[in-house]
Amino acid sequence: MFSEEHKNYLKKVKRQNKIVIFFKIFIILAFMSLWEICAKLEIINPFLTSYPSQIILTIFDLFKENNLLLHIWITLYETIISFLLASIIGIIIASILWSSKTIFRILDPYLTVLNSLPKISLGPLIIIWVGAGTNSIIFMALLITVFTTTVNMYNSFITTDPYKIILMKSLGATKMQIFSKLVFRGNIPSLINTLKINISLSLIGVIMGELLISKQGLGYLITYGSQVFNLNLVLTSIFVLGIISYLLYIIIDLLERKIK
Repeated sequence: MFSEEHKNYLKKVKRQNKIVIFFKIFIILAFMSLWEICAKLEIINPFLTSYPSQIILTIFDLFKENNLLLHIWITLYETIISFLLASIIGIIIASILWSSKTIFRILDPYLTVLNSLPKISLGPLIIIWVGAGTNSIIFMALLITVFTTTVNMYNSFITTDPYKIILMKSLGATKMQIFSKLVFRGNIPSLINTLKINISLSLIGVIMGELLISKQGLGYLITYGSQVFNLNLVLTSIFVLGIISYLLYIIIDLLERKIK
């Protein structure tokens, strides 16, 4: 049986959760309603800003043309591949940097410079090096994401309690055992937070790549809509991207809850 204090605590937590969910829904509904009303009353220019009901109609029209799901799938595929590759590569590099201070001191300035480069400016070179296709889009997303993964995970690794490391060394643990049993496992929360950032950055990188060269995907729809001055198509694509980004975040959040 729970104590009365514990029951009151659980009631308080449930009440707070309900308040959070309510305001999450309220804010988006209030924003959509205000947007719709302002467009219908022409307080804002509906040609330039579109409005929710028009966006919904455009989504249905794209479904009828049987190409919206294809564009969504292309963008999702490129995002997931770049996300997985960037996460794996970034964690491996961060692990190597943690294992050797000498390697870190050698590579640190290069990582800083590469991370600070405006990746979109490398677009023409990436197209020449990798080719104008899916590979170049994934490569663009990798450039944006992998350095963030490396820096975040390395900074998490080096903040591991040094006294715990000394204790494991005194017990005869090898460097690999210290890393796998203590450093990596102790930084799972940081890894999950990094994955949350990665999924958004991967989507941004993919859209940047699609804006440059793609003939399919949501980035292509944005480019095409801009070229023909169909701003409703542009805003509809951005709206769909927002939904996708939120759903991907939810997946990582569920993973975090499973691990906890």
